Amino acid sequence: MHAHTDSHWAAVKCILRYLKGTTSYGFHITRGSSFALYGFTDADWVGSIDDSNFTGGYLVFFGQTPISWKSGKQLTVACSSTEAEYKALTDGTAEVI
Repeated sequence: MHAHTDSHWAAVKCILRYLKGTTSYGFHITRGSSFALYGFTDADWVGSIDDSNFTGGYLVFFGQTPISWKSGKQLTVACSSTEAEYKALTDGTAEVI
């Protein structure tokens, strides 16, 4: 923030152009919608035998609207399916909190 460059300013302008083009998008809450926060996680232990990394992810809903998600191969190695599930649950919980 203290020593921004032209590349930083170009990135900001790119983000603003993107936001300008998505003004019709929104977070739609209708009457009678639930204000509950739901989170779901899952993991696949040793989905790739080559590197033993696990695939995990989470999906967070606000009512019926998905507000946050992450999915993909993790950089760590889990020693068991329980550990893989625990690590995915930890990521999902950290996102909600």
